[in-house]
Amino acid sequence: MFAIEKLQHNGFDKILLTDNASQSKVEIVPGCGAMLHAFTVRYKKDSINIIDSYDSKKEFDENAEANGFKGLKLSPFPCRIPDAVYRFNNQQYHFNNFLLNGSAIHGLLYKQPFRLVQEQATENFAGISLLHEYKGGDAGYPFPYNCIIDYRLEKENALSITTTVKNTGDSALPIADGWHPYFTFGSKVDDLELQFQSQEMMEFINLIPSGKILPYTAFTSPARIGETALDNSFVLDFSKTQPMCILRAPSIGWQLEIRPDKSYPYLQIYIPPHRKSIAIENLSAPPDSFNNGIGLITLAAGNSTTFTTQYTIRKV
Repeated sequence: MFAIEKLQHNGFDKILLTDNASQSKVEIVPGCGAMLHAFTVRYKKDSINIIDSYDSKKEFDENAEANGFKGLKLSPFPCRIPDAVYRFNNQQYHFNNFLLNGSAIHGLLYKQPFRLVQEQATENFAGISLLHEYKGGDAGYPFPYNCIIDYRLEKENALSITTTVKNTGDSALPIADGWHPYFTFGSKVDDLELQFQSQEMMEFINLIPSGKILPYTAFTSPARIGETALDNSFVLDFSKTQPMCILRAPSIGWQLEIRPDKSYPYLQIYIPPHRKSIAIENLSAPPDSFNNGIGLITLAAGNSTTFTTQYTIRKV
């Protein structure tokens, strides 16, 4: 049987999804960008939380941006927009939200509160729906829309996350979507093995796609990360078998499997300087999609679009 519980800890108001049979647990913080705060699994007497997150609400409030937007929803765009400027329908817009070196970063909702609108626990799953109603308050994005996030914990340590965006305005809007989880197995990522289903990397100039696609085959089969530095976007090959990405810790025998659907055709991978965790980001579009148009969705008034990914943790 699955269960749903609300609790407070270190200033966070959390929702806990639990598989009572396996003791797998997922922690979500609706008030902090619908943040995925923890995903803990057990195997016999062994347990592990694979999510690198914030220790307290105070740390989140003060350092969400400086500490890498960990576990947060990226909407209405992921990654960066240079100079925070773009054009849509022959009009120029300028974002007023958080800027990094002059670039708009990771959208508008990553710190916004979501509210619980539905919950269900059965013998097969525990799920919640969270809603944020964006009213168009930023001058750089005067397009109202609803963002609904469905978290669903199922058997065998499988967590599915579906985002639905509905245009609630009276004109079309540009939209892209992503997630920014940081994964950890308790030590530096150097000794982890990585594999993903792509042989194509987007060429970046100042972390913005140049329009060129480069060959990249370092992780088409499982390979030790070692000293590899990554802050890149890869084009997933959905003709290959799922999972699209595997992160494995050979020393402890755990692995993470990531299964996005085709709504997330890009995989952004970033290893921060501390190398204690790795960001593996499912994206519907690469950086600067509002300008380069790559993966950008134009959503008509009243229409909806969805994005889905799944994380599974298992012993190997």
